[in-house]
Amino acid sequence: MPERRIQMKSCKEMAKQWGVTERTVTTFCKTGKIPGVVKEGKSWRIPDGAEKPADGRVLSGKYVKKEEKEARKPLPIGISDYVRAQSEYYYVDKTMMIKEFLDQKPLVTLFTRPRRFGKTLGMSMLYYFFNVRNESQKLFEGLEISRNHELCEKWLNKWPTIFLTFKDIDGLDFASAYDQLVFTISDLYQKYSFLLESEEIDEEDRKRFKLLKSGEGSKILVIRSLSLLMRLLENYYHKQMILLIDEYDVPIAKASSKGYYQQMLEIIRGMMSTALKDNTSLKFAVITGCLQIAKESIFTGTNNFVTDTIANTGFNEYFGFTQQEVNKILEDTGTVQYAKQMKEWYDGYHMGEIDVYCPWDVMNYLRELQRNPKAQPVSYWKNTSDNAIIRSFIDFAGNSITDKMETLLSGRYILQDIDENLTYDYLHSSESNLWSILYMTGYLTEARISEGKTAFLPDTKALKIPNAEIREIFETTVMKWFADSVKKWNRTAIFQALWNQKPEIITREMNLLLWNTISYHDYKEDFYHAFLTGIFMGAGEQIESNKEHGLGRPDLVIIDKANGKVAIFEVKYSQSMKQLNKDCDKALAQMKERKYAEDYKDRYKDIFCYGISFYKKECLVKMLES
Repeated sequence: MPERRIQMKSCKEMAKQWGVTERTVTTFCKTGKIPGVVKEGKSWRIPDGAEKPADGRVLSGKYVKKEEKEARKPLPIGISDYVRAQSEYYYVDKTMMIKEFLDQKPLVTLFTRPRRFGKTLGMSMLYYFFNVRNESQKLFEGLEISRNHELCEKWLNKWPTIFLTFKDIDGLDFASAYDQLVFTISDLYQKYSFLLESEEIDEEDRKRFKLLKSGEGSKILVIRSLSLLMRLLENYYHKQMILLIDEYDVPIAKASSKGYYQQMLEIIRGMMSTALKDNTSLKFAVITGCLQIAKESIFTGTNNFVTDTIANTGFNEYFGFTQQEVNKILEDTGTVQYAKQMKEWYDGYHMGEIDVYCPWDVMNYLRELQRNPKAQPVSYWKNTSDNAIIRSFIDFAGNSITDKMETLLSGRYILQDIDENLTYDYLHSSESNLWSILYMTGYLTEARISEGKTAFLPDTKALKIPNAEIREIFETTVMKWFADSVKKWNRTAIFQALWNQKPEIITREMNLLLWNTISYHDYKEDFYHAFLTGIFMGAGEQIESNKEHGLGRPDLVIIDKANGKVAIFEVKYSQSMKQLNKDCDKALAQMKERKYAEDYKDRYKDIFCYGISFYKKECLVKMLES
């Protein structure tokens, strides 16, 4: 009987079967964790039926095997320093990013990712791994990268490294922001004071060093501060420099919003140009930010420049948590039962070929669950910075934006051209730029489109809201925008009709308002309640919402004390246009049956009861006859 041939599968096929990334499967193959694998050219082939190896990446420090010990470690909330994160807190191993980066190693790499996705922690990890002044063997002991002895021998603490963050460079005007930059440079130079004692430094450079260290350097010196320090360190160690710059675009973004864009751009562009372009002291540089500022705007003339964004297929598992990692975290913290809520609220960022969770949200929710097992998911991300970007977006003129916003709020996707090369001074110059910003900053993500529906233009993407958390941010912003819009609306006709018992006029005016606002009608019933409340809020009348009266709770009560009048509304939500009339009658019948007006008869001379039904952007108002 002939021997049965073993069927072999690709890494991609096994990744789908095991529920991990293709890169993880490739790592399993490289490290000998899968028996019977065969390498064909540059690809690996895996026996069908092979068992998924245990993945020990999601443990901390010294490769702790006892889950009880790991689970006792506090969760890292806002910890961006690698030493603290790895040694004191529960740590998710992202060290294989080092190998993947070194396999490619372009001269300059720009990573752009949304806020709170682990950019700074990743940069800190690179700093402690490469920097010659550190002794980091124990910090990486037991982690995935430590198994690559050849790589560690060549790179671990072998290279002079500068790590600089621009996250705190802000100010109401250019002068104050520039002072922050000068202080940042001064603080950086303070760390390298030992160079002043070096015989490798000449007297002129010593003077420049002292000026920058004391914060008294000229603008030209500040612009050249990075290139100068790199040259001095290269002379001292006789090795080229590694340069790490975190949040490079923060000063530019702040300057753009506060009116000194060109002034700050001149400084940052000068620093980048002198440090990155034709700098023989540079071995390589890694830069992070939220947006990819157009190359011609800030990285002019930089050769061998590579940008890795959320649209690229590489490195995405190192920024954010994969499903596999979240599963492990939930298991280690004894919170597996919350997996569904975690996924619904904080997953859904489709980056490259994988979906990732926002790490900031995962850790915050887990910490809250440790305090209160009944805690419900909330939006933690919205508290990390101003969400005015969405409001400015909504305020942008055009019915197209309104329609697309409603589509997104309904849970569907929109097709949109995306430009990843932006300049801050033109961010709001077009609708396309606005959608690009929302995509690049994590408010929207790329939707998974089935095969056969992907024949879009190269720069066109299907965009959607990633999860419940971001949806809440949109809804809250939209509701506030709506309330502000209603206040600007001339509501005289509605009020006159209300007190003059003219339900047909109320219907007409409310429909006009509905058609001129962003709504999410069929999908969010709260909108209609907020809509109705917003109309009458701030107009001098007393408003009561869902307050007990008679035998039940009317949806809304408007009280005109000065004139002794009360208007009571009961709201219904219809499933079709045909149902509007019937549902409106149901509202009136309910008001009569439950005697909503009884509480007011002794105190007010006029009591008007209105039923109102809504369907999408249509409503119908009727009045209960006395």
